[in-house]
Formats: sequence, structure tokens, C-alpha cells
Amino acid sequence: MHSLVRRFIKTAIAFLILGLLTGGWMIVRRELFARTPSEYEISAHTHLVLVGFVMTMILGVALWLFPRPEKGDQRYRPALVELSYWLLTLGTLVRAATEFLRASASGSASAVAAWIIVASAGAQIAALIVFFYTMWSRVR
Repeated sequence: MHSLVRRFIKTAIAFLILGLLTGGWMIVRRELFARTPSEYEISAHTHLVLVGFVMTMILGVALWLFPRPEKGDQRYRPALVELSYWLLTLGTLVRAATEFLRASASGSASAVAAWIIVASAGAQIAALIVFFYTMWSRVR
């Protein structure tokens, strides 16, 4: 197993643990303290689990299982896969953290958080486009 594949899979597991912990925190607050999660907290939790865990795991397993690139394949470049890893990982972490912070932000802090959330969502989108552009020729 290639080191980049291991990194995708281990990162996915770390996101799962973060998602489980935040979900547990939210359920305790809701059930024991009557504090309903905000839309931002729900979004952060969802992105930790669905993008951070599920998508990162899918990408790692795809990288591992898809056939090797053919000789002369100009599209597949490991550096682009590495770029997609960092865009997805950092984009998801920043988005989740900022969504949690935005739940209690107000005024100009809320406006700044909104732009950070949009930028980190852009990083997530770019990561998936770069990954599948790079892997396209390996889907055969």
C-alpha cells in the first residue's frame, strides 16, 4: 500500500473520530441541556463525517484499487493527488472549525467566517475535481 493511500485512509479515520466526538457533544447538549444544534453546527458535523470520513476514505480506496496508470499516461500525476489530499483535508478542517465558531459569532466576525466557509468549501470542491481529473484515465 502506497504511503499516500495510507495517509488518505488514516486521515479518514481521524475525521470519523472527530465526527463521532462532535456528534456525541451535540447529542449531550441537546438531550441534557435542551440546546438544539445550530445549522452551522449541523453543517460542521455533516462535513466532518460525509466529506472528511466518507469522501476521504473513498478517495484513498480508489487510489489503492484502481488499475495502475498506463505507460505514457499524461493525466495521472501523483503530485496532483497529493494536492487534492491537502485541499480536501485542510478545506474540511477549516470549514468545520469555522462553522462551529460561526455558530456563536456575530457582526463582522460572522461576515469574515462566512467568507472563510465559502473559501474552504471551494477547496473541498477543487480537491474532488483535481482528484477525479487525475484518476480519470485509471477508470477502465
